[in-house]
Amino acid sequence: MSNVFVIDSDSKPLNPVHPARARLLLTQGKASVFRRYPFTIVLKRVVEQPEVQPLRLKLDPGSKTTGIALVNDANGKMIFAAELEHRGQAIKDGLDSRRAVRRNRRHRKTRYRKPRFQNRRRKKGWLPPSLESRLANILTWVARLCRLAPITALSQELVKFDLQLIENPDIAGVEYQQGTLQGYEVREYLLEKWERTCAYCGAQNVPLQVEHIHPRAKSGTNRMSNLTLACEPCNTAKGTQDIRVFLAKKPDVLKRILAQVKKPLKDASAVNITRWALLERLKTFGLPVECGSGGLTKYNRTTRGLAKTHWLDAACVGKSTPVTLSWKGLVPLHMKATGHGRRQMCVPDTYGFPKQHKARKKTFLGYQTGDMVKAVTPKGTYEGRIAIRHRPSFRLGKVDIHPKYMRCVQRADGYEYTQKGVRHAPPHVSSQGAPHGAIG
Repeated sequence: MSNVFVIDSDSKPLNPVHPARARLLLTQGKASVFRRYPFTIVLKRVVEQPEVQPLRLKLDPGSKTTGIALVNDANGKMIFAAELEHRGQAIKDGLDSRRAVRRNRRHRKTRYRKPRFQNRRRKKGWLPPSLESRLANILTWVARLCRLAPITALSQELVKFDLQLIENPDIAGVEYQQGTLQGYEVREYLLEKWERTCAYCGAQNVPLQVEHIHPRAKSGTNRMSNLTLACEPCNTAKGTQDIRVFLAKKPDVLKRILAQVKKPLKDASAVNITRWALLERLKTFGLPVECGSGGLTKYNRTTRGLAKTHWLDAACVGKSTPVTLSWKGLVPLHMKATGHGRRQMCVPDTYGFPKQHKARKKTFLGYQTGDMVKAVTPKGTYEGRIAIRHRPSFRLGKVDIHPKYMRCVQRADGYEYTQKGVRHAPPHVSSQGAPHGAIG
């Protein structure tokens, strides 16, 4: 089971404990629940000279999902693991929608605010909001975990250094392009672009080969736009045939492959843009930051026989990875960024005219939308996130509940949590009235 974070009454982080130990402390009244996700207890006393074991926080940044792992370098035990899902695409879609509404409004003979984008300057290091949100999500959780656990070092997966340039500063031209890592980097690029799947049959978790869409025997090139991935049976069956001949009876597959070939690697570009900015901001925490390449992460994962997941990739980042990783029984916490609500006060319709005005107050009777509550009512016990209304009747799933029956479990923090395959954001009904997933 996942470990439980422990802090004392002065908010100093202590060693995480087993859930059974945490349950005993709560039963004996020596501690109380401080936070539900990740589950944290606070002792009712101050520990003067705590003996804590230093932990390392490891990050595997991604465009859509970032892996997080908390590892004890001394014994190789994984204390905590999580997968953080970003909302960068949702932010971009929202900005596109707003831009379309404003552009349509300017073309009509109505009042509008004149465009101001031409008289604005961007500060140094500016990133688009969709990318800035990814950095903000990661830094938020680094800061939170540093307050909950004795973290003394950080590890981040970063791009591999150019070893060819280090060995030979005068290298150039074709010699530079066809270095010792050329084939490996091409393969990693294709694995990301084609999502580790055979382009022809969709097979996964099988050895994949680099396949030329237009065969080399018929003047095909080695350009990225002519390369894909295929399993051995499909590669053998295709041979030197043209892809249109090979997939003549599968027009849908042919159309998908030809469209995927022209698709840019947007997610990889997002990671490349933000990796150095993330490194610089991690250094502001005052902890030593270790950097590791993607190739080293894959080597550590394969030599230890671990599966391909975001949180296990994070545990294998850097040279500090222990020879043996102990993660038996560890359940990763899935965290999805949902934001803190829109700042848009007037919601327009399809034609750009106002149709709804948001309330000025974000809270009502001490609650706000997104708070996780437990409600004990005469009709049953409910647990989940609420949607407030400016009247004493809040929405909890499909039922309306008066705030007098509610008790706040955790305040809205802009994230939605899932663990043990159960999504904890929607309401949960319990006939016994006991909260589910309190520890572990």
